[in-house]
Amino acid sequence: MTAFTSTLPEELLNEWAEAAAKLHVPKNKLMEQALRIYLSQLKKAAYAKSYARMAGDADVMKMVEEGLAEYYIQLNKE
Repeated sequence: MTAFTSTLPEELLNEWAEAAAKLHVPKNKLMEQALRIYLSQLKKAAYAKSYARMAGDADVMKMVEEGLAEYYIQLNKE
């Protein structure tokens, strides 16, 4: 495991310590889980943004519609 050093506002460090104590977990585990959740939310937001952008793209929508039509034809053949 790699160590790192960071400078954070004192009030944030105090909240972090209080939360870790209240949850009975080490501060590093609390930070690790919080960072994992935050990064996951960033990925979800990026996906949502890209899908929203694609929804406004006429070429992408045409490809999707053609793909769905082809899929429908294949389903009906079986």
